Amino acid sequence: MKITWLGHSGFRIEIDGQVLLVDPWFTGNPVFPAARRDEAIAGADAILLTHGHSDHALDAPAVAAQTGAKVWAIHELAGWLASVKGVDATGFSQGGTIHVGDVAVSMVPACHSSSIDWEDGPAIAAGREAGFMIAGEGHTIYVTGDTGVMADMEWMAEYHKPDIGILCAGGHYTMDMAQAAFVCRKYFNFRNVIPCHYRTFPALAQNADELRRGIDPHIILHTPEVMETVTI
Repeated sequence: MKITWLGHSGFRIEIDGQVLLVDPWFTGNPVFPAARRDEAIAGADAILLTHGHSDHALDAPAVAAQTGAKVWAIHELAGWLASVKGVDATGFSQGGTIHVGDVAVSMVPACHSSSIDWEDGPAIAAGREAGFMIAGEGHTIYVTGDTGVMADMEWMAEYHKPDIGILCAGGHYTMDMAQAAFVCRKYFNFRNVIPCHYRTFPALAQNADELRRGIDPHIILHTPEVMETVTI
């Protein structure tokens, strides 16, 4: 399995013969090297969107058109992308599971907000915010999406048993590093953790030092640079 950080909350996940793009955001992303966009999206089979905000969903129509990848998102967001942008998008919802090849992707709760805030005029409601449990190659990855700490994490950990956590941890809009460390200790039995939604803007955490200090020593904390790949 190869997990490549695309900056902010974007990831390229190569798993069980599939290439999944999670919240790929390039246009206006201050930490992504624009010249490497084609490399980041090459061979994509599916695009997974956690919610509708511009720093997660803005580039989905263009990436889908370029790669032919199908977009999967909460029902309302997928429906808007299909009807307004002409995207090959299918909706599902929390509790639902879809398959991309042999990879199972289950949508789980998050606690944030979701709107299409990148079109002219008022923001458009885009259904519920979400996270994903991605299962393949004998691993389960928990992609939190944008969220605060939730009691739901208890059942999610017990039921899905993720061993890899991709955790929003920048603070201000989401959990901060201390809260991300707290959920690692209280709810999950991760073997590998990758923080995200940090370093992008001044309001967000600029390093993962507090997360590193707060997690159990058996957890491997990966802090890749943008476009650096973690192999698990």
